[in-house]
Amino acid sequence: MAQFLVKVADDRGHLAQQVEHGYSESEVRERFVQQGYLVYWVKPRGLFSGGKIQFGGRKVRQSQFVIFNQQFLTLIKAGLPILNSLDLLIKRQKDANLKSWLQNVRERVKSGELLSDSFAAQGVFPRIYTTTLLAGEKSGNMEEVLGRYIAFQRLALTFKKKLAVSLVYPALLVTMVLVMLVFLVTYVVPEFAKLFENLNAQLPTITVIMLAIGTRAQKYAPYLGIAIVVAGVLFWRWKNTDSGAERIDATILRMPLLGDIWLKYQVANFSRMLSTLLAGGLPLVPSLETAGASVSSRRMLNGIAEAAIRVREGQTLSGSLEQQKMFPDLSVEMIEVGESTGALPAMLNSVAEFYEEDVQTALGATMALIEPVILIIMAVFVGGVLISLYLPIFSLGSNIH
Repeated sequence: MAQFLVKVADDRGHLAQQVEHGYSESEVRERFVQQGYLVYWVKPRGLFSGGKIQFGGRKVRQSQFVIFNQQFLTLIKAGLPILNSLDLLIKRQKDANLKSWLQNVRERVKSGELLSDSFAAQGVFPRIYTTTLLAGEKSGNMEEVLGRYIAFQRLALTFKKKLAVSLVYPALLVTMVLVMLVFLVTYVVPEFAKLFENLNAQLPTITVIMLAIGTRAQKYAPYLGIAIVVAGVLFWRWKNTDSGAERIDATILRMPLLGDIWLKYQVANFSRMLSTLLAGGLPLVPSLETAGASVSSRRMLNGIAEAAIRVREGQTLSGSLEQQKMFPDLSVEMIEVGESTGALPAMLNSVAEFYEEDVQTALGATMALIEPVILIIMAVFVGGVLISLYLPIFSLGSNIH
């Protein structure tokens, strides 16, 4: 058994955080849910588990999982029983991990377990997926519910790809700048230091400073590399703690331009997930808890969990979200209209579409601003290094004449 850090709230809203033993995150989460707790999150305890360094649990790839579900839905629509559909898909599955998980799912279904419980027991599939399957089982309309999930995942994949494409060029620029600076400081500058040492020339102050930096950087480069790796590991451990995740999330949200984009991206994801679950026939509170647990922002996750408690007590969703002072005013107003007209899933879809388009527009404008800034910074740093190195050579050339 592994150790998991669990954060829960009881029916009075009292928070508790404790260490629990379990076979998987889903198994521990289900245990607390059955006891009547609201589960904020369940995660492996620390970075080190079982003597091995874990940089994230095994997860099924989103694009691959969408293809599997599309094939699964096609077979079900064709009238094949679930077991026969799983058999066919397992035989055609090339990914070894996914194949082993599906085989375990098949055995559990064959022994009498629900399909949703069988997928949840693997501990690797998204909670929104297992909850969607549960809604389909309860409503007896698995085809429609699974179709909505596939549509949601396709939209999410398309949105993520657009964001990734927008970030490729700035990421390449930053990488080029860092590589060039490391090369200049650790190799080129020490070579110039040897040259100037043989010349015994009077060097400008800026050149002396640059040569000192370069020679020390080359001398202590291995130690610096080790320090960076250790710092990275410690940072990874810290960001996986509750306080670390909250502080990082708060820092991101306070950043100019990017903080607003990050918040709107989270609102769009949450709205799309909640709409999918509600359209599948799941009650509001379980849908809210599942959609909230799927967001990346720790501040939003905690806020949605608090809102779920208030909704369970009888308050409206829009009023509960507004009290958290986290969601943009426009999104709260749109949700309020959806509640009052009885068209909440459709209105949540509209919220998601609005903010997805807003994020793409804002991100494009921000990247257009950031790219020239990166180029200017690169020119200043590289130009400063080169000027400091070539200034003594120009001085020597003028003295010769």
